[in-house]
Amino acid sequence: MAASKIGFWAATSLVVGNMIGSGVFLLPASLAAFGGISLLGWLVSATGAWLLARVFGELSRRIPRAGGPYAYTRAGLGEFAAFLVAWGYWVSIWCGNAAITVAFVSYMSVFFPILAHNKLAAIALGLGAIWGLSWVNSRGIRAVGRVQLLTTVLKLLPLLAIGLVGVFFVEWSHFRPFNLSGQPEFAAITATASLTLWAFLGMESATVPAEEVRNASKTIPRATLAGTLLAAGVYLAATVAVMGLVPPQQLAHSAAPFAEAAAHLWGEAGRQVVAAGAAIATFGALNGWIMVQGRIPLAMARDGLFPALFARTNRQAAPYLGIAVSSLLVSGLMLMNFSQSLVKQFEFAILLSTMSVLIPYLFSTAAFAVLLFKQPPASRARRNRLLLLAALAFGFSFWAVAGVGEQAVYWGFLLLTAGMPVYVWRKGKNSPGCKPEK
Repeated sequence: MAASKIGFWAATSLVVGNMIGSGVFLLPASLAAFGGISLLGWLVSATGAWLLARVFGELSRRIPRAGGPYAYTRAGLGEFAAFLVAWGYWVSIWCGNAAITVAFVSYMSVFFPILAHNKLAAIALGLGAIWGLSWVNSRGIRAVGRVQLLTTVLKLLPLLAIGLVGVFFVEWSHFRPFNLSGQPEFAAITATASLTLWAFLGMESATVPAEEVRNASKTIPRATLAGTLLAAGVYLAATVAVMGLVPPQQLAHSAAPFAEAAAHLWGEAGRQVVAAGAAIATFGALNGWIMVQGRIPLAMARDGLFPALFARTNRQAAPYLGIAVSSLLVSGLMLMNFSQSLVKQFEFAILLSTMSVLIPYLFSTAAFAVLLFKQPPASRARRNRLLLLAALAFGFSFWAVAGVGEQAVYWGFLLLTAGMPVYVWRKGKNSPGCKPEK
């Protein structure tokens, strides 16, 4: 069984690969209206991500079980809270995967213009990506890890190239005035931190397949922290370079800010390389999140909180039915995007995805604090330090949930309560009174 597990580098690539998707390639345009102060927003969100990565690392040492945030919430807060976390997380994943697929098709249209105006060609490529990577995921965690490691290296190259080379050509006048937003400094930092936080979602990815990671109690904490810090460094360096190369007024209206920065450095060839990097980034992120979308319902099904078919695995220990069912849902949502009458439904799905990914962070930090009281470390000083870590991570998560806006919180709450009938059904079916006497 050990031969079918992944090690540190593959686990780290899951973290980095799931965080660095299509969003980071567009963020500099969103941040341009704030000016250089947005770099402080990056630092705030990176600090919050580091706190959460530390919490997930500590939790993975105590509970090296598949399911990540679901397993941790179950151990600390009970099965009902864990079900709500897993339900919302699972729905958010296949909603997000539909968006990632659409972004992948969009970036590929740079190289194959037919995708921009031929709906059938775009649909065929999107479905091919979903089901091709679902097949890869069905081959086991090592196959997933190989694809993820390769795509992570390839997606990092253009970002690192712009960050490392671009810094020598930065026009520092682009960062003056430091705060372009007209808002007070604290409000501007809060707004930019809320935007940049999305780039760190997925830091918990290595915790989900815990039982398929070699020496999980050591590998997962190291991979989670290393992946988060690597992504934060790349984000900051690349953002400084892009903002320093492209004038703020031009950057604010750019549809491809990294491509424009690359064009400043290397001409049209640079634009093509960055477009390829963006396509690879979305492809790699889709691969990693398809891995997660099969293993969250697997963990729930093992505990009797989801239909038993999701617990079925093949010879490679892959939850093939869970992957297939989730990919059917992803395919359906992706198809919505290519029907003008269903665009609003697709936007609704993305809204659910962004809010619901934050809920597991909130519950996991609370569960961590509970576990520290249930199973305190030998040293009182260490327990107090970890409790402070839990409090800071919880506070950051709470702030992040509040920062997504009333509409997202509203729909996120409805999403969680929509899963309650499933929980009642599974609990009723598994209760002794519903089983026939022998």
